[in-house]
Amino acid sequence: MSLGAFSISLAVQDLAASIAFYETLGFENFHDGREHNYAILKNGEAVIGLFQGMFDGNILTINPGWTQSAQAVAGDFEDVRDIQTRLQAAGIEIATPAEAEGTGPASFMLTDPDGNTILFDQHVPKPGS
Repeated sequence: MSLGAFSISLAVQDLAASIAFYETLGFENFHDGREHNYAILKNGEAVIGLFQGMFDGNILTINPGWTQSAQAVAGDFEDVRDIQTRLQAAGIEIATPAEAEGTGPASFMLTDPDGNTILFDQHVPKPGS
């Protein structure tokens, strides 16, 4: 089962300096949101989100229903609410749960055993809705 697109969301101090640094490493600006203090950069299938002043610490981000190119998955995918239910049934604590009902975009957060934050952030409607 595919969880969806994967990226690293980095909390940065100086967005322009971080963009320049990652571009020097070979990343290309995929989505420039500087006016909103963020940018998404890509190198092949690797995706890095740079966010200035939006959150503390770095976050692993999973986007159910999206490809690595931020396009809706063609066909069926596991909805974020179903992933949340499955993880809760397996005994994983959800730090910030999504509403269980609904069909639109939703998100939830959890923390891995080492304290890393993982964000499941679905931008597309639930399959079949």
